[in-house]
Parts: sequence; C-alpha cells; structure tokens
Amino acid sequence: MLTAAMFCEHAKPRGAGCENFERRREIICSQNHFMKIKVLYEDSNILAIDKPSGILVHPDQKSKAETILDLFLKKYPKLEIVHRLDFETSGVMLLAKNKKAHEFLKKQFKDRTIKKTYYTIVSGSVRNDRGIINKPIGRSPKDFRRHLAGRGARGEMREAITEYRVLKRFTSGKNKFTYLEIKPKTGRTHQIRVHMKYLNHPVVCDSLYNPRPNDGSVGQAEGPSLKGISRLALHARSIEFRNLKDKTIKVESVLPKEFGKVVK
Repeated sequence: MLTAAMFCEHAKPRGAGCENFERRREIICSQNHFMKIKVLYEDSNILAIDKPSGILVHPDQKSKAETILDLFLKKYPKLEIVHRLDFETSGVMLLAKNKKAHEFLKKQFKDRTIKKTYYTIVSGSVRNDRGIINKPIGRSPKDFRRHLAGRGARGEMREAITEYRVLKRFTSGKNKFTYLEIKPKTGRTHQIRVHMKYLNHPVVCDSLYNPRPNDGSVGQAEGPSLKGISRLALHARSIEFRNLKDKTIKVESVLPKEFGKVVK
C-alpha cells in the first residue's frame, strides 16, 4: 500500500454539501495527512489500484499536488497510464508497468473486451429498471470543460454506449434518488456523467454537469443534496481484463463507506 500527502476530502468550506470543485482542489492538508493507495492486483506487468476520490491521475496545469502517476513512478519507473478516472471518481483503475503491457491493455480497451462496472447515485427516480443509452458525445458549445450528448453538441460526435440497471430507488428528505449499476461499453471522457445528464438524472454532487440554475455557472453542484454524500457519487466497482498470460482477471473495489450508509 502506497501513501502520499494529499488533498483532504474532509476539509470542507462552510456549508459544505456538494462543495465548489475548484475550491476543493485548492484545499491542501498538512503534510501529516496521508492518503493510502491500495493495490488490488499485481503481476509482473499490470497493477490494479483502488483510486481514492480527490486525486488526479496525471499532472495538470492547475495543481502541484502529487498524482497517481507521480506516486507509482517512484516504485515503477516504466509505468504508463492505460485509462483514467476523474478527480472525484473513486475505485479500481489499471496501470501498465511497462510498454508491452500498456499496448496489450490498450488493445483490449480499443476492442471493447474489457468489462467495467460502476456504481452511482443520481438525482430523481429513474423510470425504467434497465436501459441502454446509445447517444454520441461531442463538445459543449458553452464550456470547453464539458461534453454533451444530444442537441447542441459540437465538434466530432463520438459513439458512446452506456448500459444501466436500477439497484434501488429511494427518498431522502423531499427528494428522490436512484442507485444505479452502470456498464459503459465505450470509454468517452465523462461518459457516464454526460449520459446521466442527458437522461435528466445527473450524478449527485456533479458540479460540472449540474450547475446552479440561477446563473448557469460551473463550479458548485445544484441538484438536491444527499446527506452523507459530499463528493461526486461515482465509483468504479470492478474491471475484468486479460493479463499477458491470457488469464481473465476480475478486480473489485469495495464500495465507499458513504455509499453504503446512504443506500443501506
């Protein structure tokens, strides 16, 4: 298990429920706070880790904090990123320990033979028990950070397919929510978040795709707050792939405690 001084998920601004995303990225804990990165699977070529919410996969221009790539390069100098999880998304993630493994896994992603399962909590009561969203994703004309499915999307429209299954419908306070199992068949940027927005059931605490209605600004989640959830309610539950010995491997990540408390 690797550790690193990281952002503190529990250091919240006042009135925090779904906090301001950019503010949350700027809140740095003291050097005495360590976030643990658990290794779920390892062989001579591949790593599967349990990514916490609140850490970037690779460096960007906005943050100087250590990333997943920074942390694991220290022990695995030939490490390469195979796929990505968003800053606030938690769960299982694959890393290639060398170029051969990187190309091997990339081909599986390209051929869509890798099976991924996510759990999420969305706003509102999803009508159908099961469904398939087959809607290409393009760019938002209003914000370069956002992607869009359906009318108004611009740029190259890329095929995007998402399967979902209702696990539970529930009410908290006066608001309705749905707990979903999601199986994306393609791997577009923000795909699950974009497709849930397209269904008018955005992911709980999604500050990018559920902005405040009064001014349309991005940065603070609008939707009904859900007690106990103060981060994007999206978790990569499992991934199934073939290793270089052609053995099928399925790796699972335990659900975050806050998920379990909310949907018990």
